[in-house]
Amino acid sequence: MIDSQRVTFALPSKGAIAEPTLNFLSDCGLRIDKPNPRQYTGTIPALPDVDLLFQRVTDVVYKVADGTAQLGITGLDVVREHPHDDLVVIHDNLRYGYCKLLVAVPEAWVDVESMLDLTEIALDFRENKRRNLRVATTYTHLARRFLHARGIHHFTLVSAEGAIEAAPTIGYADIIVDLVQTGTTLRENHLKPITDGVIVESQACLIGNRRWLEREPRVQNTTATLLEYVDAALQGREYSQLTVNVCGESAAVIAEKVAANPLTRGLQGPTIAPILGAHATDQLWFTVTIIIQNKQMLSAIEHLRQIGGTQTTVTPVRYVFFEQSPTYARLRADLGFA
Repeated sequence: MIDSQRVTFALPSKGAIAEPTLNFLSDCGLRIDKPNPRQYTGTIPALPDVDLLFQRVTDVVYKVADGTAQLGITGLDVVREHPHDDLVVIHDNLRYGYCKLLVAVPEAWVDVESMLDLTEIALDFRENKRRNLRVATTYTHLARRFLHARGIHHFTLVSAEGAIEAAPTIGYADIIVDLVQTGTTLRENHLKPITDGVIVESQACLIGNRRWLEREPRVQNTTATLLEYVDAALQGREYSQLTVNVCGESAAVIAEKVAANPLTRGLQGPTIAPILGAHATDQLWFTVTIIIQNKQMLSAIEHLRQIGGTQTTVTPVRYVFFEQSPTYARLRADLGFA
C-alpha cells in the first residue's frame, strides 16, 4: 500500500548541477537542511512533509520512475536518455545547468562540418575500412536514435566512462557524443562540434512520478506548494521595482501620464504617494512606484523622465506570485484534472 504520509524529493548528490540545485532552492525560499554533508538525506523546513534523498543524476531518474521518490531534480538530458511511462517532466527549464548533448569529431577531419558529411564518412569507413564508425558515449539511447534519424546506420556505440573526449585520441573511438558546456574541453582534446549535431539542449528540470501525482492528494499538495515557490522566484527574476519622484498637479494627472505608455503601466498600474513638505510653486511632488519587466527598464525610465520623473531607483523583485502557479496549472491539465 502506498504510504501517503511523507513525500520523497530526490536531488543530485554530485556532479555539475549538485551545488547549483541547492543554491537554486535556497533562492526560491526552500533552504536545505543537511546537518551531515556525508549523509544522503535531508529536509526542507519550508516543506515539512518532504524528505530529501541525494542521488546521482541518473539515479534520481530511476528513483522517481519506480516511485521510490515522488519528485526529483535532474538534467533534462538524463530524462531524455532514460524515458519511462511513469515519469512526468513537471518543469523542463529551471534556468541553470545549461549544456548541450552533441556530436563531435576530430579537428583533423577538416571536410566534416555537418551530419551529411558524417554520413559520407560512415559509408567510407564501411566500404574502405571494412568496419563501422565507432561512437563513444554514455547516451546510447539518444545517440542511436539521432544517428539513425540522420541516415547513419553503420556505426558501433562504444560504452565509455570518464574522459570521453579523449576516446578518439586514445584510439578506441572515432567520434563522440557527449555533453558540452563551454566547448573548452573539446578544443583541448582537438575535437570540434558538428554544426547540426546538437541532440538535446539540456538544463536542470523538475520531474515527478505520474502514479503518485494522479492518486495521492498529499503529493499533489506538496507539488503545488513547491511550484508556488519555484514559479514565483523564476518570475521574480524578470521584474524590477522602479521608484521615481515626479512633480505634478495631482496624483490623478501623474497616473494618467504614467499609464499613457504601456511600458510603465506595470503589473497592476502605478502606486502614487504624495511627498509631504516638498513644493514647487503650485506643483506637488509624488513618489511613483511600478513593477516592470527588466527588458523594458530603460524604455520605461526614459518615459518617466519625459513626464518629469527624477531620482529613479531600481530594486530587484525576489518573488512574483500570480493568481496561481502556471506550472502547476499545466501539470494538472497534463494529468487530466479539471
